[in-house]
Amino acid sequence: MKPAVLKKTAQVTVLMLIISVLVPVLAFAASGFKNLNFDSNGTVTGTVYSDVYSVNATVYAFDPSGNRIQVSDATYVDYDVTSNVYNYNFTVTGGTYDYVRLQGPFGTSVDGKTTITDSVYQTVYRNKGSIPGGGSTCCGGGGGGIWGSEIINVNSDGSVDADQLKNSFKNHDKVTLKLSGDIALIPAKALVDYVTDSKKVLSIVNDHGAYIIPLNVLKLQDLASKLSVTTDELKLKVTIAKANDTTKDGVEKAAKALSGTVASNTVDFDIVGLGKDQQTAALDLGNNYISRILPLSKAVDSSKATGVLYNPTTGKLSFVPAVFTSTDGKNEATLKRNGSSIYAVIELDKTFSDINGHWAESYIKLLANKLVVDGVTDTTFQPERNITRAEFAALVVRALGLDTNSGSSTFKDVAAGDWYASVVAAAANAKLVDGYEDGTFRPNATINREELAAMVVRALNYAGAKPDVSADKQTQLLAKFKDASKIVWAKNEIATAIDAGIIDGMTDDTLGARDTATRAQSATMLKRLLSKASFINN
Repeated sequence: MKPAVLKKTAQVTVLMLIISVLVPVLAFAASGFKNLNFDSNGTVTGTVYSDVYSVNATVYAFDPSGNRIQVSDATYVDYDVTSNVYNYNFTVTGGTYDYVRLQGPFGTSVDGKTTITDSVYQTVYRNKGSIPGGGSTCCGGGGGGIWGSEIINVNSDGSVDADQLKNSFKNHDKVTLKLSGDIALIPAKALVDYVTDSKKVLSIVNDHGAYIIPLNVLKLQDLASKLSVTTDELKLKVTIAKANDTTKDGVEKAAKALSGTVASNTVDFDIVGLGKDQQTAALDLGNNYISRILPLSKAVDSSKATGVLYNPTTGKLSFVPAVFTSTDGKNEATLKRNGSSIYAVIELDKTFSDINGHWAESYIKLLANKLVVDGVTDTTFQPERNITRAEFAALVVRALGLDTNSGSSTFKDVAAGDWYASVVAAAANAKLVDGYEDGTFRPNATINREELAAMVVRALNYAGAKPDVSADKQTQLLAKFKDASKIVWAKNEIATAIDAGIIDGMTDDTLGARDTATRAQSATMLKRLLSKASFINN
């Protein structure tokens, strides 16, 4: 053996002796994987660790069929005194698979032979990938996904061990609760230390779908206060349950009334706080959109499919922002919303007789299929008709999937019985619209392009997709338009809308900010809003 190797071995031996005095000997080795990442280029990197030092640490990679595809030595890095484990970094090739299974045995070498003393296993999912079907479930895309995460199996009663979950988040940014039933009862005390960390993501999955929840959207203290408990006593009850036959029939009936078909199961996604004596309180997500993933029964055309929310009281369906993916035969929809409800995916093929050949035809058809815009009649859209302030407020509220059942308008010219009362209230509560100095909203006044741009930019801000435009950039963006001086009050909003690709000039060098907006222009801006916010594919 070379002197340098002997010296290194001696140093390691001394270190191990010192540590053995400081660290109590455990009866069973605690080992595992952490910091796993399966890049889209097929490379898996991470750390395998153990609380027992080993001369040899090797990582084996297996494909989804159980065939071994690579063996790689793991290199000793350091000793983590906080977790009392030895860390070994490794790199393996995962190939083109959606996921691979890792095995990390540790052993001691005697006379050239390695004796395995401990083995650990972990599945790692490609960044774009999904948990496969067949006893597992969906779900990879949207809001952080579950790839590369620590997986905790949850029994049918939903109970989750607080210490296990807390320790998992200590070592991983992403943790997945894999349910064998429909519910998870998550102790808030396992999460409370991580709610300020934007990297921490909790996924809850079963055969019906998945929730993807960034921990920093959880207002645990506020939820505990609502229930008059401490965060140590609070639990989050998360439900992912297939709807009953009555609800399923209601969705199918509503879809049929729209001349549409259902392309998924109907699933109830719900999160509530659970206090003493089974008391519950709704989780307030503010304007934080979280993802729910629904497996689809078939591949869909993203321009004709839409996520929908079902209202059992009215029997109606409404638009939910949704992105559709199809990977290796797995078809999924990622629905994004800031509230709990009953969700499904439907397909429509809507058009109007008066939009054939119109410059906005594709936008109008797309948004009609998404249930964002309606026709003036069943067969006509009237694309060049002017649009009122109330009508456009209703369209923006639909595009954001906002709840219109809470709050009331404070505008003195909006009566409770008006058709637009609930949408104007929802738009005002979300700070999408302003009234006038006299306390009116003027719902029936036609809206101009300046007001239209401002409302869309506020919607972008609500959705967390508004670009920042500095004063210098504003000047630069508006400089090419010779009528920019006619903008009355919304220069920054119009500049921001231009920067975000929401509006174009009426010509190459005119904006037409004070021109009355049409229904076609409104549909165009809404389509671009939804694309910019990643609320639709197109």
